[in-house]
Amino acid sequence: MGLTYFKRFRMEFDLTGPMIDEVATPAGYELVPFSDDLLRDHATAKYRSFREELDANVFPCLARRDGCLSLMREITGRISFVPEATWLVHFRPTRSTRAEPVGTIQGLQLEGWGAIQNVGVSPEHRGRGLGSILLARAAEGFRAAGLSQMHLEVTTDNTAAVRLYERLGFRRAQVVYKAAEVAGV
Repeated sequence: MGLTYFKRFRMEFDLTGPMIDEVATPAGYELVPFSDDLLRDHATAKYRSFREELDANVFPCLARRDGCLSLMREITGRISFVPEATWLVHFRPTRSTRAEPVGTIQGLQLEGWGAIQNVGVSPEHRGRGLGSILLARAAEGFRAAGLSQMHLEVTTDNTAAVRLYERLGFRRAQVVYKAAEVAGV
């Protein structure tokens, strides 16, 4: 194990200006507001979204089911947790099938800002606008909570995510470095 530094962008969005345009939710998908009984579904969506991604190196808990559940419990247990900015995407191809958790986003209020903790969509469900929908719902939730700005951090090598955030109106505000223990370094 060796210590590696990952370059990340802090990206910011002004909630007092135009909001993120929310695209129509595709057929078979459902946006579900936060409730405590959905913690496991959020953790499952988080695990499916991040387990094989670069961020699992930066945040090793994302590569484990139990780590994702622990992280969800930690986020939702904070006094700064913003349930209105926390959403889940379920996929149910037919009414007779069980809903499958495929996307998640969580929000906190930190130092007067809305802070996106994780936004993730399972790889097989990407490219359908679900990330944009989750970000739009989180922005609405932060605004409803009385916040005027939100931010997130993204690893600079995650170019698809950086492009998405910039397309939605986020701006790069700062470069930060996250230290992480990585096997084989």
